[in-house]
This record gives sequence, C-alpha cells and structure tokens, in this order.
Amino acid sequence: MKIVRKGSAAWSGGLKDGKGAISTESGALTSKVYGFAMRFGDEKGTNPEELIGAAHAGCFTMALSKILGEAGFTASQMDTVAKVTLEEADGGFAITTIALSIKAKIPNIDQAKFTELANMAKAGCPVSKLFKAEITLDAQLVV
Repeated sequence: MKIVRKGSAAWSGGLKDGKGAISTESGALTSKVYGFAMRFGDEKGTNPEELIGAAHAGCFTMALSKILGEAGFTASQMDTVAKVTLEEADGGFAITTIALSIKAKIPNIDQAKFTELANMAKAGCPVSKLFKAEITLDAQLVV
C-alpha cells in the first residue's frame, strides 16, 4: 500500500517582512497564516515547528494505540505533546530535539510495560523515522 498526502505553502515578501499561508489537501488547514514573527517571535499564528509537533504527536499516539492493541490493551485516554526545539546550529537553524510526553489511562497495564510499548511506538512511528534530531519520551500512566 502506498499513501500520498499533500501540504502546501505560499509566500510573498522578504524573510522578516513577508507572510505565507499553509494549507493541507484535506482542508483541515486552509491558508493558515505564518511568518517570521510567528516562527521566531511571539506573534500569533502557526509555524512549521508546531505543525511538525502536532504531526509527530498524532503519529506516535496512533502507533502506540496499535501496539497496545496487539499486546491486549486499550487506552481509555491518551494525551501527547511533542515539543519541537529549533536552534541555531552550524550557521543556520536545525530542529535539534523533539520531546514527546504522553499521559495515558490504560486499564490493567503497569508502568514498566507501558514504557516498553511507548518506546516501541516512538521508534516505529513513521514520523519519528523522518528525523535525525534526538527524540526523547516521558511516558506516564495516570489514574
């Protein structure tokens, strides 16, 4: 099976004074504004790093759901955050780390098994496989 999805971006102007718009094929995002101040400052709007974070959190959580199911567990709730760090490096910028953090309610599983399965999901998630950045994981069961 081969699945192709599409995202797009439009831009006009210079780096610091220009503005762009990001869209997805599905229409979930349609011409969402982004720009320098949204990426490197505090101006409201989106930026590539938060979109990468959302994609990674979503992919990891779905992968974990699959792995849990194969092990005989079903989560009643999973909440994942992916913190993407963009830093100056080697004369430019690079995404250096992605910190995944999940809090999950899963009946009949202990912390050790949950950590094992969450680490499998971190390694096997297709979005994780894209990055050369360090990816960390904090997996917590909650009651």
